[in-house]
Amino acid sequence: MIVERPRDLRIKKILAHGFLLVFLALILFPFLMVISISFREGNFTTGDLLPRNPTLEHWVLAFGQPYTRASGEVIQPPYPVLLWMWNSIKIGLIASVGVLAVATVSAYAFSRIRIRGKGVMLDGLFLIQMFPTTLALVAIYAIFDALSEVTPALGLDSHLSLILIYLSGVTLHIWTIKGYFDSVDVALDKAAAIDGASPWQTFRYVFLPLAVPIMAVVFVLTFIGVVNDYPIASVLIRSEDKMTLAVGSRLYLNEFRYLWGDFAAAAILSGLPITVVFLIAQRYLVSGLSEGAVKG
Repeated sequence: MIVERPRDLRIKKILAHGFLLVFLALILFPFLMVISISFREGNFTTGDLLPRNPTLEHWVLAFGQPYTRASGEVIQPPYPVLLWMWNSIKIGLIASVGVLAVATVSAYAFSRIRIRGKGVMLDGLFLIQMFPTTLALVAIYAIFDALSEVTPALGLDSHLSLILIYLSGVTLHIWTIKGYFDSVDVALDKAAAIDGASPWQTFRYVFLPLAVPIMAVVFVLTFIGVVNDYPIASVLIRSEDKMTLAVGSRLYLNEFRYLWGDFAAAAILSGLPITVVFLIAQRYLVSGLSEGAVKG
């Protein structure tokens, strides 16, 4: 039996909490700097961590409203930040729902239906997801540039084209959900079959309710990846009114001027959709990542 003295245990707790506080401070310091820049006067990166004369100018402009300075000068919003945010949310939600639907159905098929060559197909999916989509940017641009001449809806500068590319990220999530389905006891399938349920009914009424936690994980991960994507969106989207927030924010830092304060406010706003989605799905995330489909 191991007995620890109260004094030693107290020292260990103090050291553990101290390490945790230092670690959190290192992580949060860049974020606090961005917040500080968004409240400073002017568009400068240098200055005090706590602004001496805090202003809401950058935030008012980020929300698309004109700002009147103390001198009477009226500043108009340089870019449509809220429109960019809506584009990011719209593309993220549609792409995430599409990836989730395809991955869930495919994972069930690979997990429960006998398919000739299933192992080869799974290995192929595993190999495909090892190569990032950015390696195919030249090919992607050439394909959708050619499609622009046939149908503009599937060409460059189209949200639909961007969503179709994001749907290609389904391969990794098929493996994720399949592993979750593999943990479901086969007895549930047999019980459903005895009750007269078809494979689709078994999937709909047995597997889907059990898979809600892992589906929430896949949805959140996909949404975060789509909203934060820059390389693919920057290649396909050209019009300012169709840009996502990740792409549009780059306009604040061009070769002629650097609007650091406005950029900081837009950067913080870009994390708002992800935070909302994360908070909504939070109750399912821990169980989806740490537990199987059937709890003992």
